[in-house]
Amino acid sequence: MAEIVRMPKLSDTMVEGVVAEWHKKVGDKVESGELLAEIETDKATMEFESFQEGVLLYIGVEKGKAAEVDAILAILGEKGEDISGLLKDAEAAKPSKEEAPAKQEVKVDPTPVKKEEKAAPVAAQTTVAKPVANSYPTVSTDNGRVVASPLAKKLAEERNVNLKLVRGTGEGGRIVKRDIDNYQGGTSFSGVESFRDEPVSQMRKVIAQRLGESKFSAPHFYLTVSIDMDNAIAARNSINKQIAPEKISFNDLVIKACAEALKEHPQVNAGWHGDFIRYNDHVHIGVAVAVPDGLLVPVIRFADGKTLTQIGGEVKVLAGKAKDKKLQPEDWAGNTFTISNLGMFGIEEFTAIINPPDACILAVGGIQEVPVVKNGQVVPGNVMKVTLSCDHRVVDGAVGSAFLNTVKNYLENPIVLLGKTSI
Repeated sequence: MAEIVRMPKLSDTMVEGVVAEWHKKVGDKVESGELLAEIETDKATMEFESFQEGVLLYIGVEKGKAAEVDAILAILGEKGEDISGLLKDAEAAKPSKEEAPAKQEVKVDPTPVKKEEKAAPVAAQTTVAKPVANSYPTVSTDNGRVVASPLAKKLAEERNVNLKLVRGTGEGGRIVKRDIDNYQGGTSFSGVESFRDEPVSQMRKVIAQRLGESKFSAPHFYLTVSIDMDNAIAARNSINKQIAPEKISFNDLVIKACAEALKEHPQVNAGWHGDFIRYNDHVHIGVAVAVPDGLLVPVIRFADGKTLTQIGGEVKVLAGKAKDKKLQPEDWAGNTFTISNLGMFGIEEFTAIINPPDACILAVGGIQEVPVVKNGQVVPGNVMKVTLSCDHRVVDGAVGSAFLNTVKNYLENPIVLLGKTSI
């Protein structure tokens, strides 16, 4: 008997998926556990194995097309089986437009779709418009003579301006005083407007939804400290030259410092869950990774119990999987705290939006060589600014400040941090 295969929910934030590839075609035999298709979610492209067996009788979502979770992906059954009734029943089971709950839509193009047009996914396109309004009409001439007002001619003569190079804005292109006043030399520039529309990716849709909800529902406040990184720089250089089997980064030091600080300040290692606050005993740190479509946050699990080289190795592997869209659900789920580091991009300081349900996120800027005061004298120093974004429903200012100062102490005194872990 024919069975419907529905679009699976492959992540906790997935509301629709795109079929990246079909590994079977209509008429092929499909075994249970056999790879049927590849589904692009908001976070990764994942292989989808069939839970049923039979002949592939119908494909409900073509390659490259999107469908909501639980939509008909395919139908499996006996060869030659009539599935028209099954499709009819499935269509009848859909809620009517009046019954369907209101759904937020991501608007890609504000231009309304005409009634006779079918609303289809927006294709990438470039549109070139007519010259913009401030590109003035061609100068009017009378038998080769430039048309200009007497005052404009007088000013042009005084300023040594060639009237043939001036665009007139008066009636019929006549050159008037303002044209001489506004003339900058050379020929007038006439530009065109252009733009490109691209469909919103699944990842970008979820980023927009989740971070929008976080920013406008969680009452953010921000705490910033400057950290003297001289000792951290010296410690890292020594470790990479003499001890560590793999080179460690400043980001690895920040992750380890935060992991140890979270054990000392469990109020920060928490999350808002509506009618309760969860205080986590374990430390799972999410590390924001930039990818072409947006941002992914793979998780370093039990970061407080791992060495610096273990943390560095995991970050490299997970960042590579994120960029190749090969992350699995267990790679991004369960974070209790998040770090976003833009220092490698030359950013000195920024604020980050909390990654729900976390109560906090740490934004890390780059190390800047600046003058600092030490022992009453101005000397060269290396300073890194970090900003903690806090959800005020969970973390108060004093709690966030205490945590941030513990992180600062670990990074300014790395010997204390290294005393808590092997390399």
